[in-house]
Amino acid sequence: MTTAESPARRAVYERTVDGFGTVRIVPVDPVADLDLLHSWVTQERARFWGMLDADRARVHEIYAYLDSLDTHHAYLLWRDGRPVALFQTYQPEADPVGEYYDVQPGDFGVHLLIGPCSGESRRGFSETLIAVFLGFVLADPARRRIVVEPDARNDKAIARLLRSGFVLGPEIELPEKRARLAFLSRDAVPLG
Repeated sequence: MTTAESPARRAVYERTVDGFGTVRIVPVDPVADLDLLHSWVTQERARFWGMLDADRARVHEIYAYLDSLDTHHAYLLWRDGRPVALFQTYQPEADPVGEYYDVQPGDFGVHLLIGPCSGESRRGFSETLIAVFLGFVLADPARRRIVVEPDARNDKAIARLLRSGFVLGPEIELPEKRARLAFLSRDAVPLG
């Protein structure tokens, strides 16, 4: 099966950005999106996601499991009808990361994997996608602080987070990686 936008897969959030296009956030379908997900998470550029050696069955198992939870969700970000990023959310109190820091009311965890570039790269592409998903996450007023925990060796992601306003927290030793916590307060994000 191939990934496709269809009326049955309605966006949970949509935003048109001048000069960039329309970005839609659509829940992942573990079956229909399997080829795309597998191709993205097994590329060397996605090594920090820890699935380089995962076969299709394992990728399906992971995303089917996420799909079964009320506390964790996976989405594809589409730009003008093309999938461009994988976005995951979680409630830290229901995730292993919550055992490594003092979870505050309103904390909300996210992961973002920008898909491989097709065509020429565009300056500000990642930052625009981050702004869109922040708009989606913070549309819920109960969410007071965004939590991320990239691999501590992922200097590129950490630099991008800092440019987006995140404040670094401590490094933590998760079972699958050494991670660097970072936090973004709702008050630090210009919404609108």
